[in-house]
Amino acid sequence: MLNYYGYGYGGYGDFLANNIYVLLLIPILLLSFWAQIQVSSNFQKYSRVTNRRRLTGAQAAEEVLRAHGVYHVPIRPCRGNLTDHYDPRDNTIYLSDSVYQSATIAAVGVAAHEAGHAVQYAEGYGPIRLRSAIVPATQIGSKFSFILLLIGILLYSQTLLLAGILLFSVTTFFQLVTLPVEFNASARAMETIRGRGLLDDEEADGARKVLRAAAMTYVAALLMSALQLLRFVLIFLGRGGRRGGNGE
Repeated sequence: MLNYYGYGYGGYGDFLANNIYVLLLIPILLLSFWAQIQVSSNFQKYSRVTNRRRLTGAQAAEEVLRAHGVYHVPIRPCRGNLTDHYDPRDNTIYLSDSVYQSATIAAVGVAAHEAGHAVQYAEGYGPIRLRSAIVPATQIGSKFSFILLLIGILLYSQTLLLAGILLFSVTTFFQLVTLPVEFNASARAMETIRGRGLLDDEEADGARKVLRAAAMTYVAALLMSALQLLRFVLIFLGRGGRRGGNGE
């Protein structure tokens, strides 16, 4: 006899998971949208304001490195907008065209933040070492988790669904570990900016706004990943509970 409560198009577990997902999705999407607007608007605003010392992004990054006793880290330009990053593979800071040679408040803030990442690696900062260690597992999880989750859901395979959840949880954990890494890099940047007088107080507040807005995008990414993970866990538990209750 066909069990309409445990099968169909996912049963009660899927229904509960989808409803909770939709309920929480809207505020998280709004937060993500707001964060992206803040990043864009603050960066554009303070990219039009030249700092009084006329310090370029490249010079600001160098100041942060020297303040922490870090040397032999090249600072090079890269193409694109907001493509600034530190690459641990070649121990190099890459700054976009709008940051590298620009003497704006935004350029100093962004460059100092990326230099903060280089300092983290040089000092062996715990969270960044952990994040680097789980990169291979995260790459595997991002490639195969949704495949296993989809097959597990379609075929009602609890084993495949659980495997997909475990892989996806690695990517969520990566997002979680990223938060202290990003906040710490910004804290190091602002500490040097103020301590060495790279920007005056008013300018430093502008740089802080740029970095704070960028940090919120990581918060939104973590919440989105955690919400997706919760949805899959609820589907797994709902299906397992229903089948178990019906003698399977």
